[in-house]
Amino acid sequence: MKRRVIGLALGAALLAGAAWAGTPAGGVYDLLFRTGTLDGVPQGATLVYDRDVANTLVPEAQARDSGEVRLDFADDGSDEARLVFFRGERHRAIGAFPADIGNPVIMYFMETVVRDMAESAGGSPFYIRNRLKEALVRPAEVVELTSAYGGREVPARSVTLRPFENDPNSARMRGFSDLALTVTMSEDVPGWYRSLSAVVPGPDGGAPVYASTLTLEPPEDER
Repeated sequence: MKRRVIGLALGAALLAGAAWAGTPAGGVYDLLFRTGTLDGVPQGATLVYDRDVANTLVPEAQARDSGEVRLDFADDGSDEARLVFFRGERHRAIGAFPADIGNPVIMYFMETVVRDMAESAGGSPFYIRNRLKEALVRPAEVVELTSAYGGREVPARSVTLRPFENDPNSARMRGFSDLALTVTMSEDVPGWYRSLSAVVPGPDGGAPVYASTLTLEPPEDER
């Protein structure tokens, strides 16, 4: 039942688009939640993001939550971007969003981190989401780099957030106080986001306690 409640909350937050709307604009928020990122994507195109999940606290999450997130556009003239999660032959709709607000995969990524942390470490999803929102208006680590995409290197930048660093409740977070979210973006990839990852490092440099990564796949003719 707990899993179903968390899943319903994720869907409601994504469909409403309100979970992140109250974050003050500027700085890191404007970079990560950039508007117009779908403007150059043709209406008939599909963006495919591989989602890989590992979670030592919830071992079944790898098989359950790994798969593909596909973004395409409604064909009813509504100018909506649709997200659908595929796992093998099965799929489920995530939500539909106005395409002019930008690529909704960033909202999906943030909300899955909220959901996964609540399931793995306990605690209130509202508290977790608020800490992430606060991190969006604090100084963050921004790195200029290049990223491999479609057989070439493209200029990119990455932003890393550490929303629970020095959190007073860190002792109860089962390692999630060290959570790092890194988003890599480029003007030269469709939809702006090259990859989005959330990692909780393992003790003594071992395997991560939790890792969730969304990686944009290039079109088949560029692989």
